[in-house]
Amino acid sequence: MDYRQAILIPVYKHGKACERVVENLKPFCEESQTKIILVDDGNDEDTKNILRETAGKNSGFVTLIENERNRGKGVAFRIGMEKAKEMGFTHVLQLDADGQHDIGRCPFFFEKSKESPEKLICGYPEFDETAPGHRKGGHKFANTWCAIVTWSGGIVDSLCGFRIYPVESTCAFLRKGHIDSRMGFDIDILIKLIWRGVKYEFYPVKVTYPIDGISNFHPFRDNVRISWVFTKFFCGMIVRSPILLWRKIRGR
Repeated sequence: MDYRQAILIPVYKHGKACERVVENLKPFCEESQTKIILVDDGNDEDTKNILRETAGKNSGFVTLIENERNRGKGVAFRIGMEKAKEMGFTHVLQLDADGQHDIGRCPFFFEKSKESPEKLICGYPEFDETAPGHRKGGHKFANTWCAIVTWSGGIVDSLCGFRIYPVESTCAFLRKGHIDSRMGFDIDILIKLIWRGVKYEFYPVKVTYPIDGISNFHPFRDNVRISWVFTKFFCGMIVRSPILLWRKIRGR
């Protein structure tokens, strides 16, 4: 298979941080001929101008898509994946625009994806001392529920946005299935793809929370949203339990 790789970055409120992410990715992109797709998810005019300038001065490897209004990470991801398919890419690494992920891991993740191109290659966070306690607790909560609703102990982390998706199979799913448009997105798409039988591997990626960083996570609202996502998954798990049981027996 002709492997063609791209990086997808949904952007909301992180114009300056995204500008630095693109600049740091530039040597890797030029060496590996990797393209970047930025999705402006309805930002204010100042952030839009930063993204336009970033795309303009890096036009050789950056494509910018602009949403008129903020529609959420899930919608931005869907739009970006369809653009990647249109441009002929086979695999996309989605990472966050806030600069928290160690982008030095990009070459390693793409190599793992090339070895197993049908799989999801997922990151799990190696937190440093800057990580807020509620973020660590949120990851533990989500990971516990993911293990329950998938009958799998292999999901190391469900919230980390550092993942490589096969474009063809992911776009086919996105055209048929509904995914959460906002903070439940990373969990939602991971579980639904696993329910569909997609295989996966997990590898560590360092995560840093800048002291002056802007967070789009609202603890009460988004924890309620994530809890609702898991409530729906628990109901779906009961319906799918015969299939999950069969996979578990067959796997053994």
